[in-house]
Amino acid sequence: MADSAIFDFVCDKLEQATGMDRLAVRGTVRIGLKQAGLEARGVTAQQMAVVLERVLPGELTTRGVEGGEALCAKIRSGLSSVAAGSQVDTPDAVFQRLGGA
Repeated sequence: MADSAIFDFVCDKLEQATGMDRLAVRGTVRIGLKQAGLEARGVTAQQMAVVLERVLPGELTTRGVEGGEALCAKIRSGLSSVAAGSQVDTPDAVFQRLGGA
């Protein structure tokens, strides 16, 4: 299953703003999501906002990124634009489409 648009958005913004490579950024965000009991493929904007507020600043600090709180706050402010254009496919929705319901 593909990662959510919210996950991709956050990873892209972190990659642009830090010196971390794509793999490191995606791993860091996945660790943050895991600490919150979430997965990249189904995370919503509201859930990601909480992770950006409470978990990711610490993860970024651990990896030597300065100003993690400000960076996460900036990314959090852009989540609403992504949330409006994205929709997470649940297993039920996929099966309904496949079954013609």
